[in-house]
Amino acid sequence: MTGKPLLSLARIVQMNLGFLGLQFSFGLQQSNMGPIYSYLGADEATMPLLWLAGPMTGLIVQPIVGALSDRTVTRIGRRTPYFLIGAVLCSLALFAMPYSAELWIAASLLWVLDAANNITMEPYRAYVSDRLDPSQRTTGFFTQSAFTGLAQTLSYLAPSIFVWFGMNPDLVDANGIPHITRIAFAIGAVLSISTIAWSVWRVPELPMTEAERAHAAASPPGTAQVMRDLRDAVREMPTPMRQLALAMLFQWYGMFCYWQFVVFSLARSMFGSGEADAVRDAALINGRLGGFYNAVAFVAALALMPITRRLGAKPVHAACMTLSGLGMLALPSMTQEAWSYLPMIGIGLGWASLMGSPYIMLANCIPPERTGIYMGIFNMFIVVPMLIETLTVPLFYRSLLGGDARNVLLLAGGMMLAAAVATLFVRSSPAPARAVRA
Repeated sequence: MTGKPLLSLARIVQMNLGFLGLQFSFGLQQSNMGPIYSYLGADEATMPLLWLAGPMTGLIVQPIVGALSDRTVTRIGRRTPYFLIGAVLCSLALFAMPYSAELWIAASLLWVLDAANNITMEPYRAYVSDRLDPSQRTTGFFTQSAFTGLAQTLSYLAPSIFVWFGMNPDLVDANGIPHITRIAFAIGAVLSISTIAWSVWRVPELPMTEAERAHAAASPPGTAQVMRDLRDAVREMPTPMRQLALAMLFQWYGMFCYWQFVVFSLARSMFGSGEADAVRDAALINGRLGGFYNAVAFVAALALMPITRRLGAKPVHAACMTLSGLGMLALPSMTQEAWSYLPMIGIGLGWASLMGSPYIMLANCIPPERTGIYMGIFNMFIVVPMLIETLTVPLFYRSLLGGDARNVLLLAGGMMLAAAVATLFVRSSPAPARAVRA
């Protein structure tokens, strides 16, 4: 018999609760950083360059932290120290962000915030993969996806909820940043640390196996060893993981295009302007639309569990990427908020799958003693496309896309359709056998 002790659904939910705080933070970035940069005087064409923090910190931090966590031995586990440290730093950055007085301050705080989130993210995913029997990984990763949908629903809707309760959306500070944005970031700071602390307290890591201890003891963590681990891991990368790289390139290039320009696209399609007032109104609409597509993602993640167990992650992911691409292609033609919720259904389905299916395919093809480093390297498949998008879109934003954010969303939709095709060429891999642990 192989496998790890099975966890109840309640325990799986608790171990993933930290994703509520982590993804609330990401949702605040996705829905508010573009407007914050705009309020502080950023030029729309060069806006992607101000988002370099995410891909650059992910490219540097996550593979290194993943490699270190594979060889870390502490009383509270090998992954836990990293995502606790990251959660504290994330909370501090979230508190400070909406008080930025200058554009460079906001951009600098985003670097700190993204570095903190990246310290947390892949050790957290590795912890879930470590803790669960292969038969429960679909449930585990789609539970993460569900919490992502729920958290980002709340983060996107937070400013609109404050308005519904009577707050004035036009009440801004001296820098033009709305007070409702400040409150939302403060809530995110509290959630970031509290939910992760709850998860690691209620569902601590399993003791390391003898093989894992031997792997950690053979070469204690250090700079030279981390570089050797990264080199060896890339050289020995499983074939399905290599094949996922192309699909990840398309889907994350498309998602970064969407997040960076959706507010400005809505401002043009619904208000015919890119001025500050139109952007502020579009940001509130995007909050409601984003809340809706993340609510769809929350429900879809739960619904995709049995479907994926039956059909497999690959066809499910390809179908969801197709629906997401069609939604992005349709959104720029919507001139009324009411009709804009229809494309959000496809985008929500795509987001649910994107946060679960690739990790199921990955976890089933990598060796358990190297889960951390491969999760970190896999994140490079996310941040490299983001980095490419950040550096390339400013080059052709005016020349090829006419300086119109709506055309960026059309590009994003095409990328998601390409991701669907690329996913179908990924070779499936059976789940690796695991030793019994009591």
